[in-house]
Amino acid sequence: MKAYTLPTPSGPEGLLLRDIARPTVTPGSLIIRVHAISLNPVDVKTSHGKAMYDKLRHDDPLILGWDVAGEVVETGSNVEGFAVGDRVFGMIDFPGHGQAYAEYVRADGHHLAHIPENIGYEAAAATTLAALTAWQNLIHLAKIKEGQRVLIHAAGGGVGHFAVQLAKERGAYVIATSSGSKRDFVLGLGADEHIDYNEHKFEEAIEPVDVVLDSLGPDHLLRSLRVVKSGGHLFTIAAGISDSLKAQANERNVLVTHHLVQSNGEEMISLAARLSDGRLKAHVSQTYPFDQLPHALTDLEAGGTQGKRIVVV
Repeated sequence: MKAYTLPTPSGPEGLLLRDIARPTVTPGSLIIRVHAISLNPVDVKTSHGKAMYDKLRHDDPLILGWDVAGEVVETGSNVEGFAVGDRVFGMIDFPGHGQAYAEYVRADGHHLAHIPENIGYEAAAATTLAALTAWQNLIHLAKIKEGQRVLIHAAGGGVGHFAVQLAKERGAYVIATSSGSKRDFVLGLGADEHIDYNEHKFEEAIEPVDVVLDSLGPDHLLRSLRVVKSGGHLFTIAAGISDSLKAQANERNVLVTHHLVQSNGEEMISLAARLSDGRLKAHVSQTYPFDQLPHALTDLEAGGTQGKRIVVV
């Protein structure tokens, strides 16, 4: 099969398309013929020797990617609930070695869900790491409730556009930040307020909130802390939590959490149900053929993506 390997951490341009052996099935796994791959910022960072690189650097070959949608072509003896021919999707073995940039992927059945009949491979692939990140932070950890005020940064991006929809499903009042070009998109997702972060300081433009989901880094964390109510919760998916931030959060009686998303098949089933009935929609801004995957990753690195970028295999 063909797969993109990363011989050296030299960025997207360092990806090398090679012919390698197809993965073999194990008792608890299945083999997926990949039809679509979703790209994420963690892929870009890992390609530059950051993020997951140190954990994977001794694996040979090192194959990036975690998000796939495809068709089951082989199942292990202990796999239940999946059969050859099933259409499936999931975030594979994160934060391990997912090896998704390939024509075939071996996956743990507990990391997967069936793709609803009315959903294509591209939309399914999009609803993986980004959607699980939003789910695990807002639904599992924050347990947001009806009437709570939720601030979502970068609401037009991968995680953000799912987070807006999930928060609205729970009955939250959603305040979303993004560039002005994504205003209509973000409001169309259901956000109650939009703030153009290039034109306004969000901390001066909104009333206090119960929950913040931040994906923009340390400076935004400190600024976001100023708008969280006492007893509220600040989540970061982009940066660690400094001692200074912890101290300031304690003074304000605010809980700060840095959560690393984990593969979870049960949560994928919950997302699949929402895709099926329309409660959740994946926005795919652009698709690329497999032979343009490095270019797609470079585009993602440039920023400004609305929703998700998908590679079709």
